[in-house]
Amino acid sequence: MTITATEFKTNFGKYLTLVQKEDILITKNGKIIGQFTLPQSNKLAALRSLIGLADNGGNASLDESRDERLARQ
Repeated sequence: MTITATEFKTNFGKYLTLVQKEDILITKNGKIIGQFTLPQSNKLAALRSLIGLADNGGNASLDESRDERLARQ
């Protein structure tokens, strides 16, 4: 869900409840400035981003791992 910073400030209590179900992106002037998320889901997102980085049987060099990570962005 994406909301404005003003909406987030005005209805903070509402979003405390909604964050249990989904992440909330906060925008200001049309640009994302923050993300309201549960700590557990944030850890899972970090783990998902790491899966497959060293999928070369552990033989990937540091440069190869970095290049693969940058290619995903």
